[in-house]
Amino acid sequence: MLTLSLGVVVASAAATAIGYAGGDDGAQAQRDGREPRPAALTWQQELRVSDAQQRLMSRCMKRQGFTYWEDLGMTLEESRPVRYVQDDVRWARSHGYGGRIEAKSERVRERNPVGTYRDALSASRRAAFDIALDGGADARTFVAPLPGGGEIRKRVGGCTEEAERELYGDPAEWFRTSKIAMGLTSLYGDDLMKDRQLTATIRAWARCMKDAGQPYQDPQTARDAVRVNTSRLGTARADEAFATELRTAVADATCARETSLRAVATARETYYQDRLRDRYGEDVDTYRNLGQRAYDRAVQVVPARG
Repeated sequence: MLTLSLGVVVASAAATAIGYAGGDDGAQAQRDGREPRPAALTWQQELRVSDAQQRLMSRCMKRQGFTYWEDLGMTLEESRPVRYVQDDVRWARSHGYGGRIEAKSERVRERNPVGTYRDALSASRRAAFDIALDGGADARTFVAPLPGGGEIRKRVGGCTEEAERELYGDPAEWFRTSKIAMGLTSLYGDDLMKDRQLTATIRAWARCMKDAGQPYQDPQTARDAVRVNTSRLGTARADEAFATELRTAVADATCARETSLRAVATARETYYQDRLRDRYGEDVDTYRNLGQRAYDRAVQVVPARG
């Protein structure tokens, strides 16, 4: 049974929306005399936007009389997301599936000084801190409909809203369109999982993995097995577990390259996304345009991570 991780089949989560701009689409748009669709941000660009939001929130909190530490504990190399299709052999040789990076990230979160700082404040100052950070109980509520039905809400105010407004211009519209764009997989996910071209390529990947001594039916199964093995061996045999993770991840990435799994997955996902463009294309374009606006501002706020 094919077990695709919906929404992260190909590239960044932000790219899981209708169509892809640039490249062939941009060239075709020029030939057709139309404007190309706006491009999704890369994960590196998304990270820079996130870093800029942290910086803006820190500045805002300082003006309110509080300290707010930015969450910058990971390098650019360590911040790379591991998707369903991971075909970077070099990265896999160094990091496997990112198991040790994930453990480091957890330690960074546990040591985040913001929570410790907040807890040390008096009750009145703690309440003031919360209001300054996100508006407290009087914060506005944003509402976004989900493509598969239902809605999602978020309360935001204070320095969080101020930072989002400076980056996106309209944080409510950003929230609404982002949830629509990110939720489209609920409408095509089942079809994608059953797609003949994709499943045939997954089978080719599995044959390649078997030849490499890694008998797994799809990338998610391989990663699940690595995770179980790491948990089973524990800290006493952590080096042994990591060596196994490296071998499996390198074989996975190598076979993904040899079978062109990323290209096939991208093409098939784009096919299903494009069928939804009449209904959701305007929202997706708005989402991407707001993301680009945020990135253009982010480069003026923070440097890229090293």
